[in-house]
Amino acid sequence: MGSRRSPIGVAQRCMGIDCEGSTCVAEQAEKQGVVTYIQRMNRRAIEPCLFGQGGTCCRTCSFGPCMMIEGVPESIGLCGATPATVAARNFARMVAGGASAHMDHALETALAFLAAARGESDYKIKDEKKLRVLAEVFEIKTEGRSTKDIAIDVGEKALAEFGRQEGGIYCIKRAPEKRQEVWKKNGVTPRGIQREVVEIMHRTHMGTDQDYRNLILQATRCALADGWGGSMISTELQDIMFGTPVPIRAVVNLGVLSEDEINVVVHGHEPILSEAMALVSQEPEMIEAAKKVGAKGINLVGVCCTGNEVLMRHGIPVAGSFIQQEIVLATGAVEIMVVDVQCIMQSLPTVAECFHTEVITTSDRAKIPGAEHIEVHHHNAVGTARQIIQRAIDKFPQRGETNIPQNKMDIVAGFSHETINHMLGGAFRASYRPLNDNIINGRIRGIGAVVGCDSMRVRSGHVHTTVVKELIANNVLVLVTGCAATACGRAGLLTPEAAELAGPGLREVCETVGLPPVLHMGSCVDNSRILMAATAIVREGGLGDDLCQVPAAGCAPEWMSEKAVSIGHYFVASGVFVVFGRTFPTTGSKILTDFLFKEFEDLYGGMWAVESDPVKMAQLMIQRIEKGRAALGIQETQERVLYDMEMRRDLE
Repeated sequence: MGSRRSPIGVAQRCMGIDCEGSTCVAEQAEKQGVVTYIQRMNRRAIEPCLFGQGGTCCRTCSFGPCMMIEGVPESIGLCGATPATVAARNFARMVAGGASAHMDHALETALAFLAAARGESDYKIKDEKKLRVLAEVFEIKTEGRSTKDIAIDVGEKALAEFGRQEGGIYCIKRAPEKRQEVWKKNGVTPRGIQREVVEIMHRTHMGTDQDYRNLILQATRCALADGWGGSMISTELQDIMFGTPVPIRAVVNLGVLSEDEINVVVHGHEPILSEAMALVSQEPEMIEAAKKVGAKGINLVGVCCTGNEVLMRHGIPVAGSFIQQEIVLATGAVEIMVVDVQCIMQSLPTVAECFHTEVITTSDRAKIPGAEHIEVHHHNAVGTARQIIQRAIDKFPQRGETNIPQNKMDIVAGFSHETINHMLGGAFRASYRPLNDNIINGRIRGIGAVVGCDSMRVRSGHVHTTVVKELIANNVLVLVTGCAATACGRAGLLTPEAAELAGPGLREVCETVGLPPVLHMGSCVDNSRILMAATAIVREGGLGDDLCQVPAAGCAPEWMSEKAVSIGHYFVASGVFVVFGRTFPTTGSKILTDFLFKEFEDLYGGMWAVESDPVKMAQLMIQRIEKGRAALGIQETQERVLYDMEMRRDLE
């Protein structure tokens, strides 16, 4: 493959990769003629459309695209649509697109779960305790019943949530009562999971809903159906079926690829196949087959959120985030990359052609020209996993020269909200009380969520980690998911030793409990874990009776996908202050942006913001946390008091 050299060096152009190992691989790959996003960005000088970036480009009918400038009287659509209406339609459609990705994932999980409950697949029920908790949410009787019967009922109820048309989804009842009242008052309580996406697509059709407030109302209802519906169902059922994560040590970055083992990469978002791959890759027969072709074993590694899924449950290393997927192949060390859905670059087969690597798609929803397609379903996942790993074994003798950097970092992952509860209180006294107490006394100022994708438009990793370092230095406990978590792992922020970078209060708590100051909570669909953790804080008491009162804030510093918009919006609608980095999809309309950035707080207690500078972004979050502390009357740090016996008697 030919390659036109650019006068700008790869190291300078490689703004999307904040690690020396990736830059080294990218430089070598370019010399070999391998084209990745780095060359594509540089050659075509691809810049975003200012109208589209700000949400004021309408293309929902054949009259357009109509590009508008708010404030110019003549600048409206041919149908008369205003920039605020168009921006609201586009925002709502982004929410629908992101929510549908999580909902479709959840639907597949529910089908797999039901098959497992009925004994129709190789998967089993691993977390019976969590099964019974979810059964209570679904109002299913558990006393005196077998695990199998309970699981079947849970699976059927979960599946019914997608087609529900009225009455409200079950998991919405897990939110604090005050929050449920807010949603009811504003008319945004989700009626069903899939219904809300369908209604958005209808409302945003040409000539239907033309009131930006009404459009955002439906976008809010759809986002809540994602966070408290589809995403929560995915996380809960996957935990019950595959095991609820517990803290586990692992390694991240390109150095996890092996020079003398068969490297198989799982990439995407649905863990149905990757769970089977994790088990099959360690079968003695597979290991023996690998040794027969000269390999020492089979090295399964992850990319993106499928990587986070197997990391959280098995400690399988993560080779890279979204931005690094092509670079992982460019090492020349990968025999097979197996992909399912979401965040998968169409260029992967083109990069793979430069090496001996094979790219395999596994979902009928996501085929790629040039890739081999092997369809995977829950009933054939284990058998298909063996077939794929055997193909990887057969590929190993064809491997040529490799370029595997040594860069890798130890991490601790696996922090479900149940795990946090257990670690704070122990097996017999599990409780969020110690966390609440330390927020009240000021050792921990509040909670910061740093989530989302990584971006080609910024110095990826640097933005995430700068925000996180600023937060923990100011005694903010940070929760991370998705590619943001991987970036923090590469920077050494996911170990207990990282407490050295934290402020004195947070450091003291982390060292006492043995927690990192930054907790890896899973994949992007697992942001529902953060909702549950925040709800547990409210129910523990002392920090208000609604989510909007908890001293907390969230951000997506390098967001790029529609899923990030849906995630951000269900957090805002749940009462959380959320900051996006670099750009926001409604800025072309000041009217709509002011509604989301200012008026929304009066309606929901949460609101949006946008900030490109990572330090300023962190400071915005800290200001919001301090505002929450002031409203609760806990803004001052309380000195530790050691009680003697006389003082204890006085308390009694």
